[in-house]
Amino acid sequence: MRTIQWTLSSFFKRHGGIVVEVICFLFVVLFAYTGLVKLLGHERFVIVIFDSPLLTDFAGLLAWAVPIVELMVAVMLVIGRLRLLGLYASFSLMVIFTGYIIAILNFSEKIPCACGGVLEKMSWTQHLFFNIGLTLLALVGIVLYKSLKEQRKH
Repeated sequence: MRTIQWTLSSFFKRHGGIVVEVICFLFVVLFAYTGLVKLLGHERFVIVIFDSPLLTDFAGLLAWAVPIVELMVAVMLVIGRLRLLGLYASFSLMVIFTGYIIAILNFSEKIPCACGGVLEKMSWTQHLFFNIGLTLLALVGIVLYKSLKEQRKH
């Protein structure tokens, strides 16, 4: 176990910056893609949100807020001084989206998908695991980014 810890530690010391860049790139692609798909297919997205038993009361607001926030997070991840904020926002969005999937799976008979693009081809269980993985990836990005920033101070 100690060898694994040392190996991971040395890997992240050497390549942590690249890992953070890859994580940010993945989230930029994810949020830019899903945000644009939702805006370009806005009428369909509105219908799907109104169809959700958990979102109906907020559908009008969410139909615009979700894709705009996704695009804003993508931009934050590209701008160096906003990157950590973008990683926190990515983590927060993934927690919210994952919580929504858990709620839908447990408390709703009707399960509409408002994801857009290739993500809507996933089953809800696949989507749940995908989101959990992305949530953990965002957390790794935050920890690594902060660690690298701390190393640069010393």
